[in-house]
Amino acid sequence: MQDNKTAIEALLRRHGFHFSKSMGQNFLINPDIPAAIAESSCADETNGVLEIGPGIGALSCQLCRRAGRVVAVELDRTLLPILEETMANFDNFEVISADILKTDIPVLVREKFAGLTPIVCANLPYNITTPAITALLESKCFKSITVLVQKEVAERLCAKPGTAAYGAFSVFMQYYTEPTLLFEVPKECFEPMPKVTSAVLRAVVREKPPIEVEDEAFFFKTVYAAFALRRKTLVNSLMTVFGTQLTKDQLAQIVSYCGLDVSIRGERLGLAEFADLSREINAAIS
Repeated sequence: MQDNKTAIEALLRRHGFHFSKSMGQNFLINPDIPAAIAESSCADETNGVLEIGPGIGALSCQLCRRAGRVVAVELDRTLLPILEETMANFDNFEVISADILKTDIPVLVREKFAGLTPIVCANLPYNITTPAITALLESKCFKSITVLVQKEVAERLCAKPGTAAYGAFSVFMQYYTEPTLLFEVPKECFEPMPKVTSAVLRAVVREKPPIEVEDEAFFFKTVYAAFALRRKTLVNSLMTVFGTQLTKDQLAQIVSYCGLDVSIRGERLGLAEFADLSREINAAIS
């Protein structure tokens, strides 16, 4: 790994590159990790792979060896000449200089991956992990999403009801996908070295949600309301959002009608309970 680190440092010096903390840049220096991530994505020649934050192309190279086409979105323009050098041998690679959070993802997928099955595989910049995953899922374009993220984020996305890591984003992720934490990546595998351990998460996008929801937007409104006051009861937490439309007693009656103890906290509810709760609250308000 030391030899690889030395080669990467020489590459960056040659191009006058400096790491940006604001962009959450941490490049992989252990060559085994990009190969393992790419393999975990199950990418093959039938896939068009969207990569976010390719850095110097360590993961990009591995993806290009497996996939039909790889399109990487990179915000830092100073990395473009480096990628031009490191990816010169791959004719199935393209880098787009853009901010993924300001990109029309469905349009990009239609233009770049015609005839291919789109998937995502990326070493996500830590500072955009949550909004990036949200945007990718809401685009409804991808069969699977394989990402390297902070270990605590991966644990949160896979967390079960009643656990400390379980939250609104866990519900969001599990509504749209079946997420699995595959393996951890020590901080020593990066340059610069982050303060936390990372992990690779693979989320297979569901063909349809595991529960029936009449109003998706209202369902998630209820979910986020349930976690608004994590240390308080579900009823008190729901009051922060629905208190102007329903009384505390009304909300308590709804919670009880759904077969839940009125003293329960939101973190105890699974997808089915949230679906029931959101339907009853919506009916009471309408």
